[in-house]
Amino acid sequence: RPGGRRRVFLAHTSPGNSWVRTALVGQHGAGARTRADGPGAAEETDADAETGTDTGIDTGKGVGVDMAAALRGLDFAALSAGEHGGLWAPYTGDPLALVCTNGKRDRCCALLGRPLAAELAASGLGDVWEITHIGGHRFAPTLLVLPYGYAYARASARTVKGVLGAVRDGRVVTEGCRGRSAWDRPGQAADLAVREHAGEPSADALTVLRTRGDAPRWNVTVGHTDGRVWRVAVAAMDDGLPVPAACGAAPGAPERMHVEDITLVAGQVTARPPV
Repeated sequence: RPGGRRRVFLAHTSPGNSWVRTALVGQHGAGARTRADGPGAAEETDADAETGTDTGIDTGKGVGVDMAAALRGLDFAALSAGEHGGLWAPYTGDPLALVCTNGKRDRCCALLGRPLAAELAASGLGDVWEITHIGGHRFAPTLLVLPYGYAYARASARTVKGVLGAVRDGRVVTEGCRGRSAWDRPGQAADLAVREHAGEPSADALTVLRTRGDAPRWNVTVGHTDGRVWRVAVAAMDDGLPVPAACGAAPGAPERMHVEDITLVAGQVTARPPV
């Protein structure tokens, strides 16, 4: 953007309390017109941006603050608990598709991620950004989709377009999904397994209530908003097949989460409510 501005996003992805907050970072001076963040807000002009002299964050409330101080001052304990306290402005635009293109971490992320990001951006189905490492680079191209925080692997443009369309409607596509960022690895596997077992697409219908046990086996309890509760047995294992951990790396045997059993332990419904 003119004046060197950059957009910052802050997200929380727990079911029932998923949100994304946003601000502009960069030149912000007394002569610049304050830009309210979010779709439909008035855009500042090039001339407005060029008058800025102070590096800071445009909060959308007419207040520019020092960028480094603002980021250092974030209360991450409160934010991780889902309490943003009105920080910055709410993001209410298209789903955010954050595609890993970090070739320094793994060249496959750049070779496969950048073409994916370009095709998605051209589709107009979401707000697409190239980002650095999010884990799971052996599954490149990978991406994280907000506001719900589900990650996807070996993603094709066709699949991700379907994902973004579903997110607009508050639904989750499980094809190619690696789990919700709010959960640990056993919880991610259990959440997806119950979704497929129960045929539940609603993003906020399921919550991982607790995870008990130690590697390599866990018992995960997953609850539904309609009162059903499942106990899911999860084990860490490898398939015994050599798989490279990164582009050009020697083949190894990385672990994956395997769901061994799903048991309904509470609640019973005779018909699924409409989504």
